Amino acid sequence: MSIKQPFTDLEIKTSSKGFYEGHSVEIALLSKAIMVGLVLWALVWPANANGVLGSLNWKILEGFNAFYIVIVGLFFFFLFVVALLPQTGKRIMGRPGEGTEFSNFSWFSMMFGAGLGVGLMVFATAEPLGLWGSNPVVLSQDVAPNSEEALTSAYRYTFAHYGFHAWAIYVVTGLSLAYYAYTRDMPLTIRTALTPLFGKMLNGFLGHVVDVLGVVATILGVSVTIGFGVSQFIDGMYAITGMEWMMDMSGDAPAPGTVGLIAGLLVIMGLSIISAVSGVGRGVKYLSNLNLVLSLVLLFTFVIFGSFLFAMTTYASALVDYVLNFLSLSFGAYGPQSAAAFDAALPAEAAPFADALRGGATNAWGSFDGFRSGLEGDAAALSESTLQAAYAAGEPGRQFGWQAGWTTFYWAWWIAFSPFVGLFLARISRGRSVREFIVGCVFAPALVCFAWMTILGGTAIDLELTGGAEGAIIGASNTAKLFITLSEMISGGFLSAITIMCVVLIMTFLVTSADSGILVMNTIMSGGDQEVGNKHKVVWGVILTAVIGTLLIAGASSGTNPMDALKNAMIIGALPFTMVMGFMCIALAKALYRDGIREKAGTLTPHVAE
Repeated sequence: MSIKQPFTDLEIKTSSKGFYEGHSVEIALLSKAIMVGLVLWALVWPANANGVLGSLNWKILEGFNAFYIVIVGLFFFFLFVVALLPQTGKRIMGRPGEGTEFSNFSWFSMMFGAGLGVGLMVFATAEPLGLWGSNPVVLSQDVAPNSEEALTSAYRYTFAHYGFHAWAIYVVTGLSLAYYAYTRDMPLTIRTALTPLFGKMLNGFLGHVVDVLGVVATILGVSVTIGFGVSQFIDGMYAITGMEWMMDMSGDAPAPGTVGLIAGLLVIMGLSIISAVSGVGRGVKYLSNLNLVLSLVLLFTFVIFGSFLFAMTTYASALVDYVLNFLSLSFGAYGPQSAAAFDAALPAEAAPFADALRGGATNAWGSFDGFRSGLEGDAAALSESTLQAAYAAGEPGRQFGWQAGWTTFYWAWWIAFSPFVGLFLARISRGRSVREFIVGCVFAPALVCFAWMTILGGTAIDLELTGGAEGAIIGASNTAKLFITLSEMISGGFLSAITIMCVVLIMTFLVTSADSGILVMNTIMSGGDQEVGNKHKVVWGVILTAVIGTLLIAGASSGTNPMDALKNAMIIGALPFTMVMGFMCIALAKALYRDGIREKAGTLTPHVAE
């Protein structure tokens, strides 16, 4: 009996002339319509846009928080099984006799470059410190916040957010694209990954929708990354120059103001567009090399002047704890706590004050002391034991709020970023085996991220534990924590030099990230063609700038964090692409299984690792 050959006749109709020559008009216009609509909404009605995005985001978290958590856990275990099985793990992503495109050293270097970006510059200190003060173990009152006992759980969740799950998200997309591109000569575009399930249906409207979802997710994922990076860039400029016009000085600690953020955004995106249209590939390579060198200088500064022994001890113990808790981190999902459920869990004497107690008891960012001090009237007069019981009654609500605000935010961010990073990983992995791709792209970069987090973040925590920082690092904004840590660790001209170097590093990371994001969006819209005209780079550079700028203004318009509207839009935009990624896993499982049958039947030439 003959075995049906895989569908490879994917046709993405592109324009043969005019402005959209070489591009799919349908994908380009639909993507631009969505983004321009978002920009106009945020520009004309910023408060309304921020409010609606926040409300919709919360509804999505209430309904889909568990979905986000569980499906990301499934992504990792799907890849683990694919790598473990001999018949799938040994399969080479390429044609028979085809070698690897890059050496192992170059492959790992480029992979690390993808991992050590803006996110790690911002969160290397902010993430461990934030989780040291608030994590699920602290919320259950098993350990005190900002204590030595809270260190293990802080790094458990730090490693979870930047570890194997995060890279598994990228690899699901990257492996799907690479497998079809290099074994079936199909285009490197999102719809390709679903061809085993939907076949020729993807040549029409369904394929356009899938690619548009990839473009929208990429824009919003890159926007959040650039938003955080620009904020840290302005913090660095303030640390160097002391110019207060860039900052919002009204809070407990200086934070980048809207004017400063927009000014920084225009500088960064202007440089990115110039870089994108210059066509000087050598210049981008020089920037990437500069990023690596400056990153190593920053890392060794912390190794020499920071708390390196403390960091390495923390690394070892935290890695063991992370592995031991891996299953619960993968599938331990929380749902929202209803008012009725909270009321039912209250002791009888607290029941009359349920409305007054509920808000503080379910607040994931508060503490018991804050809950107690925030009460008024008769509720404040309740006994200590009753208040403790009331606070315990709100733990499910606190755990849900924390998970939605931290873990689900990260999963949505990585999912939105996965078309960008996944496409990059696919591009550099021709000729690799499936197992090599999964192990190399999930475990190796995660271990580097762990080292970065423990060396920089561990130094910041040690400075606070030993009393040297006296709360200065904890009290700083997330994007300023790196600079405050440096100021507590070193001083004088060396501090100034390292601070300037960090600002340059952030700027080059931002420029290369935005430049690459623009290229990926155009690659999807051109049906996998990597040769993109400069006019399209400029247009998408301007659109990306407008999306970030207007959402920053919308976030600040209601007196909240300027990043709020960007983060809300990203979580909303990531949801449909999460579903696309679920279909990617099913499609890839089918493709690998059917190719195994074809090999046994002799209708497909096997190409496996020795």
